[in-house]
Amino acid sequence: MTESAIETAGLSKSYGDKVVLDGVDLQVAEGTIFSLLGPNGAGKTTMVQILSTLIRADGGQVRVAGHDVAREPDAVRAAIGVTGQFSAVDNLLTGEENLRLMADLHHLPRAEGRRRVAALLEEWDLVDAAGKMAAAYSGGMRRRLDIAMTLVGDPRIIFLDEPTTGLDPRSRRAMWRIVRSLAARGVTIFLTTQYLEEADQLADRIALLDHGRLIAEGTPQELKRLVPGGHIRLTFADPDALRSAMAALGTGSLDEDALTLRIPSDGGVRSMRDLFARLDHLSIEVEAMSVHTPDLDDVFLTLTGRPDKEPQR
Repeated sequence: MTESAIETAGLSKSYGDKVVLDGVDLQVAEGTIFSLLGPNGAGKTTMVQILSTLIRADGGQVRVAGHDVAREPDAVRAAIGVTGQFSAVDNLLTGEENLRLMADLHHLPRAEGRRRVAALLEEWDLVDAAGKMAAAYSGGMRRRLDIAMTLVGDPRIIFLDEPTTGLDPRSRRAMWRIVRSLAARGVTIFLTTQYLEEADQLADRIALLDHGRLIAEGTPQELKRLVPGGHIRLTFADPDALRSAMAALGTGSLDEDALTLRIPSDGGVRSMRDLFARLDHLSIEVEAMSVHTPDLDDVFLTLTGRPDKEPQR
């Protein structure tokens, strides 16, 4: 298997007669944001538990941060951080005390631990709240503290399990900025989320898991192209240009009142370049253009056959 942050080959896991993971092959590049999606019971939580050394796989190869998960679990744990859906923050401690506790658990020297805690409080905008009990923190502050606690050990890979559940839209977008900033500094993010828009906004690559198997993987744009219905809408200045475009392209649906032509397309750069080259060759001017592609909700529903609003675990 090639070098990457996370690799699995033939990963399998069963509980009795129930197959939870069925020969999963996966690669996650270093310094990227990777999102794992899937309906209830798809096997996402089991996969994260295996990757983070919480449970053992039944079969296959699993490497995290270059280490074999089964043979080198301590080395894997030293390289990763895990932020679960439910906060690990201790409400009876202040924000600073929570961070110092993590520094002690990582066996950092006292001076190094204090330096690291001070830097994280500053970085995650928690200095003013450092002396307050965590029970008084807002949802967004608790999430920032939770991730800061994960970062005390300076992990190379972070598993984020539904990091924005329960947050308001402003706090959710603030969390997106945090995730992007972590990836920008070279940290690999393995993200599970129940918000398909979140995966669309953040992930470099997305994998869709269903009944223990990966049924699709790619960039958000690549996945959207798997679902029919994409099109380009062209608007023209006058009916003559509209009819000329229709005749030249030989396809599409006209709306003569709106002076628009709707043409099936995957929204890819090559298809749009070819389209405009044909129009330009005939000196047909386009006044406006918009690209319409299916979203991840459409992909999820089409490929799994289940409502996309179903909570994903």
